[in-house]
Amino acid sequence: MTGAVWEKDPVRRTELAAFLRSRRERISPADVGLPPGLRRRTPGLRREEVAQLAGVGVTWYTWLEQGRRINASVQVLDAVARTLRLDTAEREHLYRLADVPEVRPADGCGVLEPEVHTILENLDPLPASVYNSRYDLLAWNAPYGALLPNMVRRELPERNAIWQCFTCPACCNPVLNAEAEQALMVATLRAGFVRHIGEPSWVEFVRGLSKASPTFAAMWADHEVAQPGKRMKIFQHSAVGEVRTTSTSMALPSPPETRMVVYTPMDDESRERIAWLRANPEAQAVDHVH
Repeated sequence: MTGAVWEKDPVRRTELAAFLRSRRERISPADVGLPPGLRRRTPGLRREEVAQLAGVGVTWYTWLEQGRRINASVQVLDAVARTLRLDTAEREHLYRLADVPEVRPADGCGVLEPEVHTILENLDPLPASVYNSRYDLLAWNAPYGALLPNMVRRELPERNAIWQCFTCPACCNPVLNAEAEQALMVATLRAGFVRHIGEPSWVEFVRGLSKASPTFAAMWADHEVAQPGKRMKIFQHSAVGEVRTTSTSMALPSPPETRMVVYTPMDDESRERIAWLRANPEAQAVDHVH
């Protein structure tokens, strides 16, 4: 966070100051193992108590809460967030108000609500999955697993749709229209990347995929941007051949930046092939070690 940013955005400073005060005032000393003390004129913790618990200077924290122009690192804000017991949404709000990149878990995913898994199961016989904005595959139902067995049996970070689409050889790529799909996937990834600029997990992911795929690197350099949406997606499976679908993407409320993607067969033949794969789980697509 630079002085120039603060100078240009006094509203952000005011909002940050008010937010920190409100979060501090809702925590009692007993909540963090401190004695209640005497003559406590304000609810919640004192500023010096927050500073002590977070391991930062009292003056620094006071200035931060007063909305003064100071520098705040990701590490220090993370300590403040832990001290104030911020949940996921509050932590993200803090980082956005402070205008610094948030460091998320390395796999870029949170815990999915139980209802999401229930919805996935009840979408059967339609293949369905949940992705985050980096295309990590977070959850799926049985039809999806039958259609894309090589994807679901991998572990993160390789269990990632865009990574597989660019690094899997054409002979074994499960996406038949991969060339058209790749441009859309890169543009969608770029739209998500802007919310994670500076985050090590995202930086390393883009760097690693650029090294693994010159095609990705060239497309990434074009800076095209798009949002997830409805489009045609054609899969190829070694046991049944082509499966033509329409993929529909729907944003989920939690965790942030996750979406459910449902694949609807475009014709009776594709519907029958998905049903056959669902009924014959022993049918495996040809894998390729890469």
